[in-house]
Amino acid sequence: MIKRPAIFSALALALAAPSYAAAAPNEEPITFEPSSGEQVDAFSGTLTVPMNRNDPESGTTELAYVRFPATTDTPGNPIVYLSGGPGGSGIGTAKGPRFPLFMAMRQHGDVIAFDQRGTGQSEKPARCTSSVEVGEMEVLSDDEYADRYRQATRECAAFWKAEGVDLRGFTTAESARDLSDLRKHLGAEKISLWAISYGSHLAMASIAAIPDDLDRVIMASAEGLDQTVKLPARTLAYFGRLQAAVDAQPEARKLYPDIMGLITRVHAKLDAQPMTITVPTRDGGTFDFLMQKRNLQEFSSGMIADPQIAAIMLMMYRQLDEGDTALATFVLQRFWTPGEPIVMSAMTTAMDRASGITPGRLKAFEEQVPASPIGGYLNFPMPQILGELEDIDLGPDFRDGPFGDTPVLLLTGTLDGRTYPEGQSEAVAGLNNVTQIIVENAGHNLFMTTPDVGQAMHAFMRGEDVGTDRITVETPDLSKLPDLGG
Repeated sequence: MIKRPAIFSALALALAAPSYAAAAPNEEPITFEPSSGEQVDAFSGTLTVPMNRNDPESGTTELAYVRFPATTDTPGNPIVYLSGGPGGSGIGTAKGPRFPLFMAMRQHGDVIAFDQRGTGQSEKPARCTSSVEVGEMEVLSDDEYADRYRQATRECAAFWKAEGVDLRGFTTAESARDLSDLRKHLGAEKISLWAISYGSHLAMASIAAIPDDLDRVIMASAEGLDQTVKLPARTLAYFGRLQAAVDAQPEARKLYPDIMGLITRVHAKLDAQPMTITVPTRDGGTFDFLMQKRNLQEFSSGMIADPQIAAIMLMMYRQLDEGDTALATFVLQRFWTPGEPIVMSAMTTAMDRASGITPGRLKAFEEQVPASPIGGYLNFPMPQILGELEDIDLGPDFRDGPFGDTPVLLLTGTLDGRTYPEGQSEAVAGLNNVTQIIVENAGHNLFMTTPDVGQAMHAFMRGEDVGTDRITVETPDLSKLPDLGG
């Protein structure tokens, strides 16, 4: 985001945008530049909200956003983008591949790239670098590994307390109230929400807490209010859908005739004898890493969100089964820092812990973990740290619902390996004005998979029938690796 002399930006906006594009309080005109190199006039704004509305002594926190003015003379309510994570930046998302969709959504109203509290350009506590380490060559069970994270959580909680950070403020319930304050700050009667993944969790909390502030809600890859922790049995079902996608491609089927058999075989080998991998570093050195089953499960949990990345996971398992460590080395080079202790973000840690899990779902999780190809690592370190930070838990009432009449468009990918189709339908079961579109062969990040998704979003925002309950996109070639760069 590049600032330029305010007089020139203000003049450009006055000439190019409708009269309602005038700045809100604490806004200034900017030239916004996404990663594509384009430039667009916009406003950069901030607002200040209470840190913890239940404690007047907790102080305040500043939230940041970028507002892209509408491109119509008859704009609807502002549309607020809610990023996933928790911890993603709305402003950062607008700079990336979804930038064209941000621009297209301006036909309906101002579009707000919003940085939720503790993210992006909003005020945020310092990250906590704990003293707790997990050695690259250290053999640890799942329970021992989880205990290291519990130790780090306790240490980081003490660190943030000493820094004056009120973790009770980093909850989805507080973020929902932030959206009400943002609406008032913008001078709007209502706002619409456009959300993905954890952003949908916040959107549903907002439907429950501030329904009168909301116009319409678009959600993709939805995470319900009691779905911070996903059920391992549904991870297993996802692998069944992945196998069906592989079977539909002759070359992929030759490579992966039995995905579960392959995964089970590699896990058994690593349980019997962990594999030492020597990893080159950028400075010309190397480090040794002892690949254990839990490492592979944790890496895989981050690779099943979208089918093109799942192709990397499949090839990594195939290589390891053959004694080849090339892809595993690639992953370690890019995503592992040797010698680094456990590092935590206040926002990410507290938001997930506060949303919590009901006892019944926790029991199901624990019973289902052994059969899951990735064990209990999809939402790690939840629920493993459930015994920590108990004072910020939002309680069972938060995890019930939402209910009501708010118009919702829900977009669900059949090859989403993070928020599963069955769970997404359950998440909105209490809402009686939901239009769900199944996007066949799409994964978690489905907004840019096909123009048909954008067309459905535009129809919904206009209050029209979206015209379909199913969109089909082409499955990527699962026999080939995507461009891995460098």
